[in-house]
Formats: sequence, structure tokens, C-alpha cells
Amino acid sequence: MGMNETLKAISDPVRRDILGMLKGGRKSAGEIAEHFNLTGATVSYHLAKLKSADLIAEEKYKNFIYYELNTSVFEEVLTWIYALGGNKL
Repeated sequence: MGMNETLKAISDPVRRDILGMLKGGRKSAGEIAEHFNLTGATVSYHLAKLKSADLIAEEKYKNFIYYELNTSVFEEVLTWIYALGGNKL
């Protein structure tokens, strides 16, 4: 997935909140949805956007879908941002 899609995916506050939740470990779609005052379809839309940007991975287990962070994409974004600043810290 390209950098543009990744940055677009994290530009939405709901999606950033979802990523923050997943920082604590994998969660089911239902666990994620109960934290928002949104329809299930809207939460699914945001999860699909994060998945298509390869920011999260999903795993199906019985009747549940669990989501977790794909940290390698975040490492790529941070490397790119760091390179913009040169060697300054």
C-alpha cells in the first residue's frame, strides 16, 4: 500500500482512535464498535479503510473477526517522516 493511502487512512479521528485501541492488543469488531456511538456499518467501513491501507490485520475465529495492528507499516511511515527532517533530532 502506498504512503498516500496510509496517510489518508490515519487522517480520520475515528480511525486513529481504533488504532489507539488496538495498541493494547487485538480486539474483536464488536469490542471496537462498543467504544463508539456509530452504527456497526460505519465501524466496519473504518476497519475496512484501515485494512486496505495495511495498517491492521484481521483474523477470523469461529463467528468473530479480530483485528490487530500491523506495526511494520508504522515503521515505514516513521522512517519516511524521519528522512524528511534529515539528520536533525
